[in-house]
Order: sequence, then C-alpha cells, then structure tokens
Amino acid sequence: MAKRAKPVTRRGRATSKLAPVAAGELLTLTDFVRYGVSRFVEAGLVFAHGTTDPLAEAAFLVCEALHLHPDQFETFATARVTAAEGGKILDLIARRVSTRAPSAYLVNKVYMRGLPFYVDERVIVPRSYIGELLDLHFGGDDDEQGGSLIADPLEVESVLDLCTGSGCLAVLASRRFPNAEIDAVDVSRDALDVAARNVGDYGLEDRLTLYRGDLFKPLGDKRYDLIISNPPYVDAQGMANLPRECRLEPKLAFDGGADGLEIIRRILDEAGAHLTPKGGLLCEIGRCRPQLEAAYPQLPLLWLDTEDSAGEVFWIAATDL
Repeated sequence: MAKRAKPVTRRGRATSKLAPVAAGELLTLTDFVRYGVSRFVEAGLVFAHGTTDPLAEAAFLVCEALHLHPDQFETFATARVTAAEGGKILDLIARRVSTRAPSAYLVNKVYMRGLPFYVDERVIVPRSYIGELLDLHFGGDDDEQGGSLIADPLEVESVLDLCTGSGCLAVLASRRFPNAEIDAVDVSRDALDVAARNVGDYGLEDRLTLYRGDLFKPLGDKRYDLIISNPPYVDAQGMANLPRECRLEPKLAFDGGADGLEIIRRILDEAGAHLTPKGGLLCEIGRCRPQLEAAYPQLPLLWLDTEDSAGEVFWIAATDL
C-alpha cells in the first residue's frame, strides 16, 4: 500500500490537517469517538494491539480516559463529558497520532478476555488468540473442531506458559484451570518485571511462578499437563515491514528468525520431554502454517480457529510428540 505524504513541521513530525478542537466543542462520548476516528484515519494509523479498527481504538481511549470498562461504552455513549475529561481525551488522541505509540502503552492497559492487564514498553502488547481457545476447547462443549481437548479443567494440575511476556496468558490459564500450578518463562528480565506486577494484581503469587531463562532450560525435568505458548514468529521479511507502531515494541518478542520458525522448532523438539502422558501443546504461530507443515509433515497438528483467526494456533497431544 502506498504511503500518503504527510505535512511536517520544522522538526519533521507529522501534523494533522484537521483544525484544533477545544474540549467544549465536543459534548458526548460519541462525539469524542467520532473525532478520534477522524484523526486516526487521517493519520493512517495501524491497529494491531487489541483493537482492529479506528472506531474500536477511539472507543478504547475514551473509556480509559473516563475510567470506564469497554463494555460500559454503550451505556454512557450519549453522556456529556466534562471539560477536564474532554481535555484528557483530546490529549490521548493527539499523542496516539503524534507518537504512533500503541494505545495500550499510552494508558498502560490492555484487556484480554475482558480482564485488564498492565503493560508498558518493556513487553509486547498482548493480542493472542490462546485465551479465547482456552475457553472454547478446554472443558467447553463439543464442536466441529474436535470439542474439548481437555475434558475436565479441574483435573489439570500443572500448566507452563512459554514466552510469557506480560503474563496475561498465564493469568488466564490460572483462571481456566483453578487446581493447577502455573509456571511462566521468559528470557527478558524486563518482561518478567511486568508479568510480576500482573501476577500480584490478581493475587496469584502462591500459584504462579515466574522463571527467567531460555524456553525449557530453567525448568529442569519438570512435566506439565498443558503447555501454552505465543512465541516470536515473525519472519525476516515481516520484521523488515513492521509498521511504526510495532517497531515501538520489543524486537525480541517478534523476531522468529529467517522463516519465523526458529523458536517454534525448538518448542516442538523439546516439548515432549516436558509433557505428562495426558498433556498437550497449544502454540500460536501467526501465518507460519505453510512453513510449519512443510517442516513437520509427520506431525498430526490440529488447527484451531477463533472468531478472528484461522489456522494460526495448533494443538498437538503429548502422545503424538
């Protein structure tokens, strides 16, 4: 897609062609969302950090400025905004445009499965499909994709989250499997500092243990009933073409090597030694399915779809590894 030329100031920063607006000119939450959409579309922003379009992004920022859960937007859509609140909203919209920073960084928050988590520039902004799949296929109703991969969540005693980042998936797993001890691993000390904050926010210090290290190395010979992972899987071409918003996130969390499979190969090759006989691996790999199936034609990978994805997450049982 060709990039549109943008007017710049003497410092080279992109500026909006929309005339400045005062908080008093916009009255309701809907007014501010509409204005935000206009600014975001004009600036050509990219939306890949928990929201998928300018409308959802603007609504998210408006709700965060007003300390509302996103689910409450419709309830208050026509409510009037105070001048002070309006100023805060306009500042967030302006910063989103001028810095291109993901909105989650501007407000230090992201929602996963309706739950809030702290994030900042030390971690990738989480947008994994695994949380949804835990609800759909682990103790849920049977469906055409294979039904419940683990019939009774209460029987899961141990879960490992590899490449945990901010710890969101580990926290979600702790809620889905209430009897399980959760281990979470990341190579980044900065990421684990953020994860520790989220673990503390949900009071999981006694059930969720964080490890710093390279994949399975800090775990010894421990085995798990379930391993989940959303590892780095962007290939070299994808890394070269990352939008500005994504370039503000840690490179380590994206870079999957030349073909995107560098980390995924290691997970597949080593996971069998860390799974119980009844266990399995749930792994997100983005758009690497063709490369993965070519590299491991012998593995019976089960591909799981979500409302917004197809063929980006696979399941494989321990017995098949």
